[in-house]
Amino acid sequence: MSTHIPGLFILKTDEKGRGVYTSIPIGVKDTIESAPVVVLSESERKVIHDTRLHDYYFLWGQAQNGAAIALGYGSLYNHSSTPNADFILDYDHDTIDFVAIKPIEAGDEITINYSSEKMEAFPLWFEPKN
Repeated sequence: MSTHIPGLFILKTDEKGRGVYTSIPIGVKDTIESAPVVVLSESERKVIHDTRLHDYYFLWGQAQNGAAIALGYGSLYNHSSTPNADFILDYDHDTIDFVAIKPIEAGDEITINYSSEKMEAFPLWFEPKN
């Protein structure tokens, strides 16, 4: 079951497309969302590179050779090199937990760093906007 704080909403912008925003303030260390995932094998991960799902998956597993599509808002958080949230890959419960690492004001977009050490083997495939 996906659980998230109240006040999250999706907004589409010309610059980044869809992203996750909040209508309420979020404090540091607050869990924003615990998103269940659909886990894909290494061979399935290779197949989705030729689909629109390519932009929406997380590397998964201790060796990071699988993939996971986060449900809820999970696969819609945009990248930032100065993110206001982080994500925790929970292999035991097949979830990704999104946690605030900075105060987030009402109206702000919630962003994560796609290039964090958790995703080190996965270089960015686009030019970051920030």
